[in-house]
Amino acid sequence: MKPHLFIFGFLIAGFAAYNLFFALPDDKTNTLVNIVYASVLFGYISFMAFTVLRKLKK
Repeated sequence: MKPHLFIFGFLIAGFAAYNLFFALPDDKTNTLVNIVYASVLFGYISFMAFTVLRKLKK
């Protein structure tokens, strides 16, 4: 489970770094990138939860 947490921490740090330093000047494109990135983060949270539940079932 530790590798999943490290990957998730890396994704969160990337999201914060993007919004602080690499945000696009066009608001619409920047919003689109934020939505896609947030979707990836929530998808990874779902994957981690599914993995934990599957391990608990065994």
